[in-house]
Amino acid sequence: MTGFSRTDRSIVGRWWWTVDRWTLTAVLTICFIGAMLILAASPAVATRIGLDSFHFVKRQLLFVPVAVVIMIGVSLLTPIQIRRVATLGLIGGLGLLVLTLVAGQEIKGARRWLNIAGQSIQASEFVKPCFAVFSAWMFAEWKKGRFPGWAAACCTYGLVVGLLMLQPDLGMTIVITCIFGAQFFLAGLPLVLVVFVVMSGVTGFLGAYLLFPHVQSRVNRFLDPASGDTFQVDRAMEAFANGGAWGRGPGEGIAKAYIPDVHADFIFAVAGEEFGLITCLVILTLFAFVVMRGFVRLLGESNMFVVLAGAGLLVQFGLQAFINMASTLHMIPTKGMTLPFVSYGLSSLIAISIGMGMLMALTRRRYGELEI
Repeated sequence: MTGFSRTDRSIVGRWWWTVDRWTLTAVLTICFIGAMLILAASPAVATRIGLDSFHFVKRQLLFVPVAVVIMIGVSLLTPIQIRRVATLGLIGGLGLLVLTLVAGQEIKGARRWLNIAGQSIQASEFVKPCFAVFSAWMFAEWKKGRFPGWAAACCTYGLVVGLLMLQPDLGMTIVITCIFGAQFFLAGLPLVLVVFVVMSGVTGFLGAYLLFPHVQSRVNRFLDPASGDTFQVDRAMEAFANGGAWGRGPGEGIAKAYIPDVHADFIFAVAGEEFGLITCLVILTLFAFVVMRGFVRLLGESNMFVVLAGAGLLVQFGLQAFINMASTLHMIPTKGMTLPFVSYGLSSLIAISIGMGMLMALTRRRYGELEI
């Protein structure tokens, strides 16, 4: 691709000279690290549940190139096209959320997955990036004075959160709420309402703690480990201790033989045990770089839609990574959430690739375009 000249006016040529190649490189590096960690973590899990030892490896490595192609393909789109794709995706995602409540698989008391053509699909993963772009569009139209887009954004937020809580999925609700809150704040939410929103969030969390036994159990176990089963977290902390600064070496970890979700929610523990603290810091730095680099690109934007949509997508990406790593390190109550581009999970992988493709499309340098 370095062979493209600056005068190349083809779609790919214009993309190459306008996309943020630093962000692209960081994301591809995270994908590579994720592939290595899946190779290290998943064979033990597959063997334990009676599957071929490379079952998860083959499936993940098959879909990683697909995810990269989707990400690059989406990043070729214009902001107007991104807005249209997100709107259609949100409508489809809401339909799948409704269908999940009716015909979804119930696992551990939650109904979050649909079985389509033999593949489990988590519709909420696809709703996240589409909601971030759609709500940004509504807020941008509100700031232009065209119509009360804030009301449309609020109604859509209420619908999404209502469907998520019926599953129930508190973690996804928190991510959606943070996206919505950040965008509303950037769009000009009055300070008085900021305080009200924060208090509403605290009240909502307390309500979830009182109404949902699984939420109460996780919070109680976080505050007092003696109050319940903390097996996965304890083994994860042992893995980090065993790894030290440089790790035990690829394939030498033992935690993956005992942690049930080590290939998904607790894959960061494998990085800590087999590759050590230094590798964990590299992974953390890569995620932080993508988020900070994205916000730096947005500082030069004058279009409200691009700023709000980009900010929402960055909040989603950064918050999801933080929740995964922090829960593995026992800094917050455990929450089943994948580490973007690293954990096993096909719905998460494809949805994150769509979201990052949207971000790279929105943060491309554009010259002489009409207002959107």
